[in-house]
Amino acid sequence: MIRLFVNVDHVATLREARKTVEPDPLKAAHLAEQAGAHGITVHLREDRRHIQDADVFRIQQGIRTPLNLEMAAVEEMVRIAETVLPYQVSLVPEKRQEITTEGGLDVISKKEYLTTTRARLAALHIRFSLFVDPDPKQVDAARDIGADSIEINTGLYTELTDPAPLERELKKIQAAARHARSLGLRVFAGHGLNNENVVAIAAIPEIEELNIGHNLVARSVYCGMEQAVRSMIASIQKGEALRTVSA
Repeated sequence: MIRLFVNVDHVATLREARKTVEPDPLKAAHLAEQAGAHGITVHLREDRRHIQDADVFRIQQGIRTPLNLEMAAVEEMVRIAETVLPYQVSLVPEKRQEITTEGGLDVISKKEYLTTTRARLAALHIRFSLFVDPDPKQVDAARDIGADSIEINTGLYTELTDPAPLERELKKIQAAARHARSLGLRVFAGHGLNNENVVAIAAIPEIEELNIGHNLVARSVYCGMEQAVRSMIASIQKGEALRTVSA
């Protein structure tokens, strides 16, 4: 089964709107686990707009499933990861003024630094993943620096509505997933996924893990975190069932 890692960043976004103690992202993580989530993801941004340093430590210590720590490829964050010791670090590009992550990491231009960073984290047995666009050259670069996995950016796919460009972007994701697997990389995906558009992504045979956050937190406002996660898992399984049909 495809693993679902639930991102609880935007539980903290709601909390930070009032600078109070609720809602608690750790409690949301517990509810996600109870509903069947295979892991928890948090993005500790440089501007600390939602998840705070203390959240990362509390969640790492308080959850039963693995923690995937998303962060920028900067020294401050690498040092935090070396202290927290998450199951996995996922490096993402980060701009101070962006609302959410815009595009994949440019691995090609940062090969030397990323190789050094990977070695530091590998020495602590922390898995190393890179968030990249579905571009074969970036996939090649991820392999070259020794990444364990890539997370394919599905952001553009989730924004398209016209059938032709939507199909073209889906094919790019499928091709990137096949290429990554052929190079020995594990393949994940995420960004902007919801109950409807996740089905086609979950149908891609090479994808073994999905990171989903905003949609789950948004839906949880109406139906609760546990029901939102269960509903997403059902949608993912619907996509997985298509794998045998297309094989």
